[in-house]
Formats: sequence, C-alpha cells, structure tokens
Amino acid sequence: MKNRLKVLRAEHDWTQADLAGRLDVTRQTVNAIEKGKYDPSLPLAFKIAGVFQMPIEQIFLPAEDA
Repeated sequence: MKNRLKVLRAEHDWTQADLAGRLDVTRQTVNAIEKGKYDPSLPLAFKIAGVFQMPIEQIFLPAEDA
C-alpha cells in the first residue's frame, strides 16, 4: 500500500516526531509507514485520517493506484 503521509506531514510543517506525538506512536512507526515498510492497523489509519481531517482513501492508496 502506498501513502501520502510524508507529503501531508510536510504540508503541515511537522516532523516525524510531531506527527508521532499526535498519533501516540513512536517516530519509528511514522518512519516505517512513510517508507511503506509497515501498513498501519485500521484504528491507526483512522487516527491518521482524523489528524489530517481527510478520508482514509485520500491518504492510503492501493499499490497499483499509486
């Protein structure tokens, strides 16, 4: 699965640590999601969508669509 997390984070001028704090996860988790090494759980994906006030499908994309 591809995602726009890094771009969205940059648009908000947040570091990985800033976003991690908002999500109550580690910076390493944010890094792994951004690099596509880890797909977030559904509850975490909803939390990410809430932080950015966007639908999940605008943040996370199937690999073939990206």
